[in-house]
Amino acid sequence: MLNKVYRLLIYALLYKFATLIINLWLFPVLKNKTSSVPLESSNLPKTPRISLLLPVRDEALNLTETLPRLLEQTCQGGVELIVLDDGSSDGTLELALELGCGFAHFQVVRGQALPEGWMGKNWACQQLSERAGGKILIFTDADVLWETGALEAVVSELERSGADLLTVWPRQKVGGWSERLLVPLIDAVLLACFPYPLAYVPSAGAAAGNGQLMAFRRSAYERIGGHARVCGEVLEDVKLARIVKGTGLKLRLALGGAAVGVRMYRGYAEVLEGFGKNLRSFHGGSRALLIGSLAFHLALYTAPWFIKGWRLLGVLGLLERLLVNLKTGRTTREDLLEPLTVPLAPLAALPVYLRGLRGKYRWKGREYKR
Repeated sequence: MLNKVYRLLIYALLYKFATLIINLWLFPVLKNKTSSVPLESSNLPKTPRISLLLPVRDEALNLTETLPRLLEQTCQGGVELIVLDDGSSDGTLELALELGCGFAHFQVVRGQALPEGWMGKNWACQQLSERAGGKILIFTDADVLWETGALEAVVSELERSGADLLTVWPRQKVGGWSERLLVPLIDAVLLACFPYPLAYVPSAGAAAGNGQLMAFRRSAYERIGGHARVCGEVLEDVKLARIVKGTGLKLRLALGGAAVGVRMYRGYAEVLEGFGKNLRSFHGGSRALLIGSLAFHLALYTAPWFIKGWRLLGVLGLLERLLVNLKTGRTTREDLLEPLTVPLAPLAALPVYLRGLRGKYRWKGREYKR
């Protein structure tokens, strides 16, 4: 029995390594650009080409670092930056107004009450889209760090690829080892499970999306029905990507590289809350798949260090994580030591899986049913 399980795990790792090798070669990485049009230019059109759209709810801690960087973004054709406050109670609204004071291209709006059947973020994004004037709509999260020239890098990749939707995975920034255990697995799942050529396959099932940064051509966004089409979805980003492809539009993906980063969570407790919110939906809402996923990862990454003759599996698991970090540009000394945490990651994820099995969850002060 153990030999049969071992062979199945070897086959699974061979698939993951084949996918990873393809993505090391083909997966696009954003490159910073130098802006050529200052915000002060009198030649900017009154109607902006780019709308940067930022939904926020209780994000004062993140905005202190991220909003000033967004305010400095420029791009040929003009930019507007709209922040929508979704009923924050931590001073987010006041902070945004303070930070944006003096920037003519910036505005803050108060969100309307959440309608029944909507997820909070989806409703905020829908309202933002209705206020935006740009031909390109870029939705981004409050924890995303936009470096100098990042906006032009995103728009350049959108134009180069001809995409109707470009979705970007920012480079993960982590604070301590409790975060390193689980947060970078987002990159590992993408790069070792989704071969980039699938983006070219005209099938809605061959899609991936990341709501941290989604750049739509306005015509495409309106054609698919915007966020209203996914009003009640937890994984609205993946659903939107699938709808784009299912409508015959072009989806493309990219890594943030040095242009765009993100600090998703601060500490293990936030990791559990954030990952626990999405994990079951990521498994199609199935408890059985959720339990099967946990068993698979324990067998693939943890068990090999305790079962005689399985050590090769364990070593390959460490190598997989190392290659993922190299591709995403996470190459500090701590980043390169991070693969040593791989055997512990499935154990650290146990509470996340338990949260995923619950029928309800709370996020940003609101309670939702799965």
